Amino acid sequence: MTAAKFTSSQRMQAVQTPIIPVVAEWLRQYPEAISLGQGVVFYGPPAAAFAAAQDYPADPAAHRYGPVEGEPPLRAALETKLRTENHIGIGDAAVVVVSAGSNMAFMNALFAITDPGDEVILLSPYYFNHEMAIRMLGCTCVAVPTLTNYQPDIDAIAAHIGPHTRAVVTVSPNNPTGAVYPAQTLTEINNLCAHHGIYHINDEAYEYFTYETARHFSPASLPTAAAHTISLFSFSKAYGFAGWRIGYAVLPQHLQASVQKAQDTHLICPTRIAQYAASAALAAGRNYCMTESAPLTETRRQVLAACSVLTDICDIPAADGAFYLLLRVHTRMDAFVLAQRLIAEHGVAVIPGATFGCDDGCYLRVSYGALAGVTALKGIDRLVHGLQTLVRIV
Repeated sequence: MTAAKFTSSQRMQAVQTPIIPVVAEWLRQYPEAISLGQGVVFYGPPAAAFAAAQDYPADPAAHRYGPVEGEPPLRAALETKLRTENHIGIGDAAVVVVSAGSNMAFMNALFAITDPGDEVILLSPYYFNHEMAIRMLGCTCVAVPTLTNYQPDIDAIAAHIGPHTRAVVTVSPNNPTGAVYPAQTLTEINNLCAHHGIYHINDEAYEYFTYETARHFSPASLPTAAAHTISLFSFSKAYGFAGWRIGYAVLPQHLQASVQKAQDTHLICPTRIAQYAASAALAAGRNYCMTESAPLTETRRQVLAACSVLTDICDIPAADGAFYLLLRVHTRMDAFVLAQRLIAEHGVAVIPGATFGCDDGCYLRVSYGALAGVTALKGIDRLVHGLQTLVRIV
């Protein structure tokens, strides 16, 4: 009798391995290394969030399942925030659903709008978890290259829309590039989606992280956007809330039932105590986020200044948002190999660009958000020295 072969599904085998745990393992091997890898901020949540968690009711009813779409007080506070800051109205046309982070909100959206074999357009370089989610659901990721400084190419997006396209995904401010898309560009993409009868999914996790003259824009604020626009938001970045796993989505009312089916099946409801803390964090508001993140403006300036000596061996975009740089290194060395050598030989961790769909050269994503200024600059100095050493000997 032939022994059975137990394997995972071909669908999951086709999904790339998440890079963050890989880099975390590298860091365990080289504990003295400085991480410019994972995209988190250096500060934590407001004190009010901790106080709210400590005051969470002991009443047994508070520890039962909550509403699938999120706790009413949090949803009400989010509606106010969306109306006043993003100019997005919640009502008959659009609803807000709280999720366990914006990654889950994206997955919920895909469950609601796609069937196996459908296509979803991502702008390349793309956020790797978006590409992974699309593959997991048996859909096809259509990667559309961007222009100079990683700005969207409207004509290229239009050319890639076909009979099986269900959505165009934008991320602004962008992970992994740090690009910020102008309001006019996002408006054109949103109108293009409306014209073709497809959805526009806009990830706004980094909405508070813009620099110099760049400004964040929510396409769901457009007068005709409600019926085809899905907006994703997160507490993880601006509120230093990554481990609490709270995000939310604004989506057309006609998708609410499908999203609730998806969320009820694999989550039931976001953790209620985390929602309780998120409500308190939201009360601290944008001012807290802007105050805590303010040092990143100077860190970014210093990082760009330190990297300026690399212009002969790297392309360095302006990166007006989030807390990332995506460097294109002038080398034939594989990005994964280069990243491994940087941590092993020079004590600095970065993310190889292949995980973001960068297949036309050697790219490295650098994150300066997780470290206070002095440590971030020490990490950048190691990166600069490492690249100058490794690239010149290739």
